[in-house]
Amino acid sequence: MTDETNDEAPRDGGPREAAHYISGSLTELASMARRHDLGMLGYLLDMARLEAEQQIKPRAGHKL
Repeated sequence: MTDETNDEAPRDGGPREAAHYISGSLTELASMARRHDLGMLGYLLDMARLEAEQQIKPRAGHKL
């Protein structure tokens, strides 16, 4: 059995940083999709971005 700290690669910023990076990438991809009249794809990418942002928020304010 492994603990949670072993799930991250060395020098990896962790889940919060990953979600932040993914959110930024999805923003650009959704914009590109809308620019090329790919409405449903843009919508789905926006939904994925919102999910990534939700992964950031709980961790941002969480203090132990």
